[in-house]
Amino acid sequence: MKKPRVLVAMSGGVDSSVAAALLVEQGYDVVGAMMKFWSDEELATSCNSESSCCTPTAALEAGWVARQLGIPFELLDYRETFAQRIIAPFIEGYASGRTPNPCVWCNTDVKFDALLEHARAIGAEYVATGHYVRRVDGPGGVELWRGGDAAKDQTYFLWGTPRAALPHLLFPVGHLQKPEVRRLAEARGLVTAQKPESQNICFVRGSLRDFLKGHIPAEPGPLVDLESGEVIGEHAGARFYTVGQRRGLGLWKSHLERYVVEVRPETNEVIVGPRAAVEWWGLEATGLNLLLDPADLPDEVEAAVRYRTRPARARVEALEPEEGRFRLRFERPQFAVTPGQSVALYGGDRLLGGGFIARAVDNALARAG
Repeated sequence: MKKPRVLVAMSGGVDSSVAAALLVEQGYDVVGAMMKFWSDEELATSCNSESSCCTPTAALEAGWVARQLGIPFELLDYRETFAQRIIAPFIEGYASGRTPNPCVWCNTDVKFDALLEHARAIGAEYVATGHYVRRVDGPGGVELWRGGDAAKDQTYFLWGTPRAALPHLLFPVGHLQKPEVRRLAEARGLVTAQKPESQNICFVRGSLRDFLKGHIPAEPGPLVDLESGEVIGEHAGARFYTVGQRRGLGLWKSHLERYVVEVRPETNEVIVGPRAAVEWWGLEATGLNLLLDPADLPDEVEAAVRYRTRPARARVEALEPEEGRFRLRFERPQFAVTPGQSVALYGGDRLLGGGFIARAVDNALARAG
C-alpha cells in the first residue's frame, strides 16, 4: 500500500535530492517542487552563484533529479512572496542598524507556511526538505531535534517553525552525516551528488556590503571609541556593519583590537571597543515562538545566539507568551549578542523555540568597571 503524498522542496542540491530519493524508496507518493524567487533578469545581478538554490541551473538539476526518480516536478512562482517576506525586511533591518537572519524567515514564512499551503492544495500530507534536523515523535507530539551531523545541524534556523506545521514535516536526511548523503547520491547516480554547497546568503551575489549598497546609500562616518569617545577611524556607512565585527573597520591605527559594539544609523556612527564590550550576560527577545506549551518550557535552557556556536546555559528570567517576549540570563557572558539575529532555545538536543534578539543587556565590560 502506497504511503501518503509528500511535497519535497528541491533546491537543486544534494541534500534535497537524496531526501526525495529516500522517500520514493520508502513508498511515499512524492512530488518534487522548486520555489522560484527571482526573474531571469534579476538572477544576473542578485543570486550568489551557480551553486545557489535560485538559479536556472539549479532548477534544471532539480528537474533532472525528479526525472531520474520518476516523480512529477513543479516550478512554483514565489517571487512576490520572497520579495515581501524576505528581501524587504532584510534591507529594512540593515537600514535600521539591525542584523537580520533571512534563513529563519524563509523557513518560517515560505517553506513551512506558503509551501505547506500549496502541499495541502495538491493533496499532500507532508512537506519534506533536506534540512539536517531530526523529527522525533515525542509523547506530546512531534519534536525537532539536532541533526545527526553536528557540523551541519540546522535547527538554529528552524526555531520559528509554526507548531501546527510540525506533524506535516519530514526531514529524510536529518539523521545522516553529510559524507553519507553524498555517498547515497553517488550510489543512485544523482546528478547533484558532487554539487558544491553555497556558503553565503542565497540571494546575495558577491559581498553583502556590495548588495546592500545597491539598496542603502553609503554614507562614510566616524568610528568612535567606546572608552575614550575619540574618533579613531572612518567607516563606509554605519548600516553596513554588525555587532562583533572586527575586520574591515577602517581604523586609523590598525594595531588596535576593536570590535563593533553598536551601530547608530540615526547619527551615522559606529561605536567600537575591546572584546569585553561585546560580551553580554543577558538579552531581551521578541517574536517568541515555542514548539511546546509555555508551561512546559524549563527555567534552565541552552541558548544559541549565533549559528554554529555552542549553545550556552541560560535561565529564563521572564516569559510573556501573549506579548511574544522573553528575557534570558546566561551562566557566562556571550559574545556579540546582536539585535536582529536569532536566539534558539534548546533542552539538550531538542529545539524548544526561540525569538529575535531585541537588545543585549548587562555588558561584561561595564560590570567589570
